[in-house]
Amino acid sequence: MTEELKTCELVCSSPGDPRETLHTVRPKDMDGEQPIFSVLSGGVRQQQAGDTTAVTRCGGGGGGNGTTSPAATTSDNESGIFSGECELCVEHESELDWYCGTEQKLICSHCAIVGPCHGHTVTPLATRVTAVRNRLVDVCEKMQLQALRIERFIEQTLTAKEQQLQVSASRAREQVLAQVTAAREALDEEEQRLLEEVQREEERVEQCLLTQKAHWSQAMANLSQTRSRLVHTLTHTPDAQLAISAQEIAERVEEAEGVGEPCDTVQLNMNPGCGDSKLLRGLWATAVLQGPNAYGSSHLKFDERTLSPLLSLSDDLCTLTFLHKKPRQSPPYDPARFDCWPNVLGSLSMSSGTHSWVVDVGQSGAFKVGVCYASLERKGSGNESRLGYNSQSWVLSHYDGDYSFCHAGKKEPLQVIKRPQRIGLLLDWPSQTLLFYEPDSSAVLHSITHHFSAPLLPACAVTDRSITILH
Repeated sequence: MTEELKTCELVCSSPGDPRETLHTVRPKDMDGEQPIFSVLSGGVRQQQAGDTTAVTRCGGGGGGNGTTSPAATTSDNESGIFSGECELCVEHESELDWYCGTEQKLICSHCAIVGPCHGHTVTPLATRVTAVRNRLVDVCEKMQLQALRIERFIEQTLTAKEQQLQVSASRAREQVLAQVTAAREALDEEEQRLLEEVQREEERVEQCLLTQKAHWSQAMANLSQTRSRLVHTLTHTPDAQLAISAQEIAERVEEAEGVGEPCDTVQLNMNPGCGDSKLLRGLWATAVLQGPNAYGSSHLKFDERTLSPLLSLSDDLCTLTFLHKKPRQSPPYDPARFDCWPNVLGSLSMSSGTHSWVVDVGQSGAFKVGVCYASLERKGSGNESRLGYNSQSWVLSHYDGDYSFCHAGKKEPLQVIKRPQRIGLLLDWPSQTLLFYEPDSSAVLHSITHHFSAPLLPACAVTDRSITILH
């Protein structure tokens, strides 16, 4: 039983009308002008001073026969609690002026004392209504505050964001245009410079060819004239005169021998590097290796047949791991397998078009990545099967902290500012160009132009940790 119920005198002295024998203390009446209602109606008025208490006395209560004070009636009607006809208890035909919290329904006082709600938590109806109204006011106040926050967010934050968006978008456009303009101007200047360089080289070679042609044409004419004279001397000079003409004949022979032998020289060929540009090569590599086809064909994997016994291959044939201990059982013999050096070849043969792929070298401290001919020797510990130490392989090597380009046993040191986690390779068959690239910094590590005479295969070696072909 709640505290409110404990303060009530609920005594049933006779089996007569319960309303005549019930002595109860009614809760405080509610003023319709309280702030709780003024909030709901949109205005706030001064709360009336003091509270009005209505007491209903039944039977011998000394206050009359079941009469209710005018103050209580007025307060209830103003509060709206008992507006309209009062509902009566079906079982006891008493006014439903109590609320059962256990069953969550309206009850009369008899239900609370001797009825089905005896022992339940009950509250006077007016108190319950006041609590509900206060709870509604709290909810409305919270909703109003939330609405104010939303309004402030729209008017301040979103409006500021809209203005900031215009400024940011305008700045971004200007940056794009400025960068493209700068790149276009640099490309235009580079194009003009390269075309002029090609033109000068073409004119130089053309002049050399003209000079050589004129020289050897004159030499051929002189040689033909000298030969004709010698033939005439041989056929028309009498023996006696021929015998004393040895000096003249020797001079003519010496003159003919002085013409020399024609030979091809590099000066007669156009310099293939005259059209080479670090700027264009870098832009080209960036466009390919950072474009949608940067990681090349998804079919590129390591060829398990070529795998050295010193290496292990992942199930997806993309990750290569160095084995610190050689396995006890050697793999079955295969003519394509490297049996001594920790090498493996890729599965994709390249002899046309443009190809690119990326290898994740991670923290490996010793590896090689590059290309080789399919005819590379696979057996033995000689340089013929060692990547970068023969004329059939071209690799970028990392060992003991140093980076180098290796081909035919020659090492070319590379200046690498930051240790790369990934290395991209780009093979452009039409231009016969092989390029090693660092995708994260867009830096070209090394590039070569070589006349490749046979199809190429990706080639890798590792002696520390793992490397992986990325897709």
